[in-house]
Amino acid sequence: MVAELGHFALILGFVVAILVTIVPLVGAYMRWPGWMRFSETGSNALFLLTVTSFGALTYAFVVSDFSVKLVWMNSHTAKPMLYKITGVWGNHEGSMLLWVLILTLFGAMASWFGNGLPPTLKARILAVQASITTAFMAFVLFTSNPFLRLDPAPLNGKDLNPLLQDPGLAFHPPFLYLGYVGLSMAFSFAVAALIEGRVDAAWGRWVRPWTLAAWIFLTIGIGLGSWWAYYELGWGGFWFWDPVENASFMPWLLAVALLHSAIVVEKRESLKSWTILLAIIAFSFSLLGAFITRSGIITSVHAFATDPERGVFLLLIMGVFTGGALVLYAARASVMEAKGVFGMVSRESALVVNNILLAVSAFIVFIGTMWPLFSEMFFDRKLSVGEPWFNAAFTPIMVLLGLVLPLGAMLPWKRGKLGRVALKLRVGFVLAVAIGALFWAVQTGRSSLGPVGLFLGAWLIAGSATDILSRGRKGEVLNRLRNLPRADWGKAVAHAGLGVTMAGIAGLIAWEQEDIRVLKNGEQFDIAGYTIVLNGVEEVQGPNYLSTMGDVTLLNGTREIATLNPEKRVYPVAGMPTTEAAIDIGFFRDVYVVVGDAQVGGGWAFRTYYKPLANWIWGGAILMAIGGALSLSDRRYRVAAGARQTPSTTVGVAAE
Repeated sequence: MVAELGHFALILGFVVAILVTIVPLVGAYMRWPGWMRFSETGSNALFLLTVTSFGALTYAFVVSDFSVKLVWMNSHTAKPMLYKITGVWGNHEGSMLLWVLILTLFGAMASWFGNGLPPTLKARILAVQASITTAFMAFVLFTSNPFLRLDPAPLNGKDLNPLLQDPGLAFHPPFLYLGYVGLSMAFSFAVAALIEGRVDAAWGRWVRPWTLAAWIFLTIGIGLGSWWAYYELGWGGFWFWDPVENASFMPWLLAVALLHSAIVVEKRESLKSWTILLAIIAFSFSLLGAFITRSGIITSVHAFATDPERGVFLLLIMGVFTGGALVLYAARASVMEAKGVFGMVSRESALVVNNILLAVSAFIVFIGTMWPLFSEMFFDRKLSVGEPWFNAAFTPIMVLLGLVLPLGAMLPWKRGKLGRVALKLRVGFVLAVAIGALFWAVQTGRSSLGPVGLFLGAWLIAGSATDILSRGRKGEVLNRLRNLPRADWGKAVAHAGLGVTMAGIAGLIAWEQEDIRVLKNGEQFDIAGYTIVLNGVEEVQGPNYLSTMGDVTLLNGTREIATLNPEKRVYPVAGMPTTEAAIDIGFFRDVYVVVGDAQVGGGWAFRTYYKPLANWIWGGAILMAIGGALSLSDRRYRVAAGARQTPSTTVGVAAE
């Protein structure tokens, strides 16, 4: 009965979503307060119904109700409870229900925290959000029903994909979806503003916290996915430019551009047209990601499903919302007239450059991801675009972005003098050059990537510190820093985090060392000044897997640093092996050990990596997320931006 309750709640939610799509739009057009207020009541009801549906599916997984087909296909009684719960979204149908849940959550939050919005705008925002929810509820109900029953019920399940039975990947999808789906709020704000015929500084203030929240979640989700790939897959990499990885990275890049562009709308009432377009395209790329992941049109190790029918449905959703929004965008071009005027050397110009570089980088990733498909469709040629192409095309754009970011962050609004800003940054620039030169000198003729990356990282960190310290006159710095808005601190921390990540990526790629060999018990070898000793390999029984576990000692000279236990697991129910790398984590390096198969002549295959600055990659991502959270906690976002509307406007709407 619980599964039927969840199914019924989803159907009822679909009906409510249709009503919330239509009634508030009519109410806003006719200026009927009651109909407009229905958007809030309906959004809350929609959220509660979706929570009920998702809760029912979760219950089915927790109690191992194998009469539900989805539970039978993705669970097992021997599976640990954590993975029973995360199995809810470790499949296509459940993950799409999670997608709908997050859509309704953001709609409900807009009704809770949007009291300062003009009533007509708020009603239209919630109606647009409900229209997206309607489309995805239809997708779930008609193509991906998670509540289908089996009769008779099997005695046990087929188990979850073993690669997903990991803490890192257990929490990766919810964060990623909070980011993906969170961009729907920016889309709803943009479309509602176009319908309203009003894009102004207040709109820029309203849309920023929603975009910032989505970007924070995307940052955490991408970071978790990268970290999981690093230690779980056993290949030692952190990014493969896989189509599904790219599908999350493109919205992230566009969300960064949207955040910076919205600042210009808020401060100067410029770039309105571009900002609205970014809000539309950013969410469109989220829809593209759903299409890539679930249509089977592009092969990926991360893909959820390969059903063409689902792909066509998702393509239709993407076409309707993206196409409809762009038609409305063209029709409302007159309401997006820029008011602010600024010089060539100004913060506005720097943010335009920032947006151009981010948009170009997203376009590069899009071309590389979709080109194999375009090539096969239009030229009847099968091509692949791999890591070398992405690195060659994408890296120069990021280098340019890293170079201009500290300068642009310190330029004043409207007009400024580049020489004055450069003078303030001279110490940071000299320090960054010195760090890059030092590593260039000691690396003895290797790639220039490492020194250049460390220079950029140091330049961004030093630029962020200089920006903060320059906010007060000598003798007043501490008092001024104490009173700085959290958004300023957030900007500095996020920019510094980008610098840390850049340095980590460059150092890892430039100076990584790899060793592959066969080891017998008691044998040892050296890598990057460390000694690896194999003590033995044994078979271990896990809760729902069998493990071949190595016992490895890591020495620095004669001093023992760590005992490492790399594993090769086999999950009997799923019939699938996984690799569990053993990593000694350090601030400046990782030592990474993977055990392979037993060899015919005796011994075991071992792969060992020395990875300098590896954890700086994820440390930088954490700093970026912290910077975003600091900005989001700024008092200016907590106080309703809608206070800018005049009392007469509110009274007039209520009277009508």
